[in-house]
Amino acid sequence: MNELQVTARFRVRQGQLDAFKAAADRCMASVRERDTGTLRYDWFFNAEQTECVVREMYRDSDALLEHVANLGENMGALLAAADLDIELFGEPSSQLLEATAGLAPRIYTPFR
Repeated sequence: MNELQVTARFRVRQGQLDAFKAAADRCMASVRERDTGTLRYDWFFNAEQTECVVREMYRDSDALLEHVANLGENMGALLAAADLDIELFGEPSSQLLEATAGLAPRIYTPFR
């Protein structure tokens, strides 16, 4: 299995919703314009707009690394406005694990 799925869960800090949404808009534009291996990138808010869940799918670890690189400062803007928990599903490469270690994703590998 080369495809990777990601669930990114943001808890928006009080008073930061507009900043979060502006950064999210820039992230979505970056994916459309720059990513080559992103297969799914869908954003969902809860009713109170205090939590946002992003459902993502990537062709492989290289595609996810490309995505992370393309986000650049937009990721910093998201993290300035919200707390983040990440779940990664699949078999990520060692390079991807090293590059994302600071985000402390929870990794789930396929049941065989």
